[in-house]
Amino acid sequence: MTKQQLYNLAKDWFSQQNWTPHPFQLKTWSAFLEGKHGLLNAPTGSGKTYALWFPIVLNYLKNNPEYKTKHKKGLKAIWITPLRALSQEIKQSVERVIHDLDTQLTVGIRSGDTSTAERAKQRRSMPDLLITTPESLQLLLATKGYDTIFKNCSAIVVDEWHELLGTKRGVQTELGLSRLKGITKELRIWGISATIGNLEQAREVLLGPGSSAHENSVLIRANLKKKITVKSIIPKEMETFPWRGHLGLRLLDEVIPIINNSRTTLLFTNTRSQCEIWFQKILEKHPELAGEIAMHHGSINKETRQWVEQAIRNESLKAVVCTSSLDLGVDFAPVETVIQIGGPKGVARFMQRAGRSGHRPGEESIIYFLPTHAIELVEASA
Repeated sequence: MTKQQLYNLAKDWFSQQNWTPHPFQLKTWSAFLEGKHGLLNAPTGSGKTYALWFPIVLNYLKNNPEYKTKHKKGLKAIWITPLRALSQEIKQSVERVIHDLDTQLTVGIRSGDTSTAERAKQRRSMPDLLITTPESLQLLLATKGYDTIFKNCSAIVVDEWHELLGTKRGVQTELGLSRLKGITKELRIWGISATIGNLEQAREVLLGPGSSAHENSVLIRANLKKKITVKSIIPKEMETFPWRGHLGLRLLDEVIPIINNSRTTLLFTNTRSQCEIWFQKILEKHPELAGEIAMHHGSINKETRQWVEQAIRNESLKAVVCTSSLDLGVDFAPVETVIQIGGPKGVARFMQRAGRSGHRPGEESIIYFLPTHAIELVEASA
């Protein structure tokens, strides 16, 4: 297949969804198919996932002209995500593509939620496309015969690189990438980030300073402007507002009308304990919301988390109180409003959470900021 034929396949698929590829998606497809490494910077909800899944699939079609009748099993690409909650959503996105293009590719997830039986099955026969976390990748690299598993892997994508950069998990990812470079010679490394400051440095850390991968890399920015509206919930009586050490429950009654006036609302807290307390207090004061509100954080079992995620998508829940477990690229189309309870500990994270609402290109994102004490009123005004 020629490059143009591959592009036409992708564009036809986009047309079937009533979408049009963005220029940054086309640039990414081109760079990937030319064998380049890179970092993609684009706002939340702009189509970053398809910007890199598509060239991975197109590259497979290019190298396997008889893909509809013949298929060689084995790991071909890895997608690293920092959150388990993202895995299912990413899997559904790529399955739509590989199914519609009539390929025989398979997709699998390997994370802390993966059952022992599924892990054993993967050891016998790895999926073609694997979605995993930094920790699970390290465990795979520590297994017997790992070099055989990864020898034909042609691409690795690190999603939400800004969340990993500068952390222990980021170092873990860098070590994994370094090892994989030594195993497979045709490996293309890409990072995706929605919100990051020093992009050049981020690319250098991802690919390795002075490495051949860094020299043969590109930085692609999406020139898409996302309108974000920030509304602050200000207490009516400033004199009695606490100075520190509170959870923001004094303003709980201000939150209920916002929830009632929205189809679906995400309430972000900074800790799991704060998440559970807010969930409990809302139900205590407003028992009529029972069955319409849920909570979501990393300590809740897998089945409950997946039920909550699906309930948001089909709009059977009015609100979800959550932690950072839902603030990254999970695509919840019906979410209309986001409420941030307390300072989010960083502008980047605040913008990321704001992007959960209006999670579509061109749509406005609305976020309410609820200060928990007087010092955070300064953040609200900023």
